[in-house]
Amino acid sequence: MSGRGRPIPPPNRASALTTLPDATNQVVIVTGNGYSTTYATLETFAKVSGHWTAVSAPLPARIGSKGFSDNHVEGVPTTPTGVYSFGPTMYGIGADPGVRFPYHRVVTYDWWNENVNSPLYNTFQHSTTNPGGYSEALWQEIPAYTHFGVITYNMPPNVAKPVPGVGSGIFLHEFSTASGNATAGCVSLSHANLVKVLTWLDPARSPRIVMCPVQNLGRY
Repeated sequence: MSGRGRPIPPPNRASALTTLPDATNQVVIVTGNGYSTTYATLETFAKVSGHWTAVSAPLPARIGSKGFSDNHVEGVPTTPTGVYSFGPTMYGIGADPGVRFPYHRVVTYDWWNENVNSPLYNTFQHSTTNPGGYSEALWQEIPAYTHFGVITYNMPPNVAKPVPGVGSGIFLHEFSTASGNATAGCVSLSHANLVKVLTWLDPARSPRIVMCPVQNLGRY
């Protein structure tokens, strides 16, 4: 029991984390069994009265078709391990589902620049010209990009500036198929579960996302 008589939640995966910023009061944890799996579990936790509390039941997720990697690089479909923030804007082909972040509704010629030779590498870009490389035409990714949050892999605040070739366009998005499928490195959920998570995330609570094999969660 706490000093005020409120029960202290039992230890959970969030309470074992040691590298989260003090200001972080929401965390998403994505884990799978080992490095090679493409199946994962996504869990959400909120800090209440100083203690991490589970928000939802574990949600089934999919990750990269080559599993997790500690050394993700451009063009290889692995999901990068580590602790990341969510980008300052959420996006989607569909109308804003009620997220707390600023939301940009994707239109024709909205790209995610994944050209390692571009000064705008790993950023959102509106251009009538394809930025080149692995750049994604966001408006064409239906249903995957109905709504998505940006995971700040190889972008601020994790790095000052994206490093060419280290990887780009890591998102939390919707399954591309009804039953779910492995991704090119992103984390995906069913539409309903994705909307629940995206609308729960609050930039004022400095949310973070942790992604790794469950065996390595102790690193973070």
